[in-house]
Amino acid sequence: MSTLQTIHDVPVLMCAPDGELIGNERDALDLVGDAGYQGAQWVVIPAGRFSEAFFQLRTRVAGDIVQKFANYRLGMVVLGDISHHTDESPSLRDFVRECNRGRQAWFLTDIEELQDRLKT
Repeated sequence: MSTLQTIHDVPVLMCAPDGELIGNERDALDLVGDAGYQGAQWVVIPAGRFSEAFFQLRTRVAGDIVQKFANYRLGMVVLGDISHHTDESPSLRDFVRECNRGRQAWFLTDIEELQDRLKT
């Protein structure tokens, strides 16, 4: 079950680690709708909730999902260790680095990192 938390005055929808896999835009839209209904500005999704296709950039799943969140002006955080994916894919590593430079989608390892990011 997802819960709404406030971190440094920012409403954040924290998705539960267990739940259905997120593997396409429709799945992302369900989260966007839930976040909008609850008044969240950011949605934090455990990395384990994403299908393997998300981490394979050639499928375009990651780009489509990030774009869906951007269209609705919601921030998205992939939370957890994805090093086994980035170690195998230089293009994914570059995608993660570019996302982390912006203010739309972040790939973070833990809640403390999220708290630091939301301070600014």
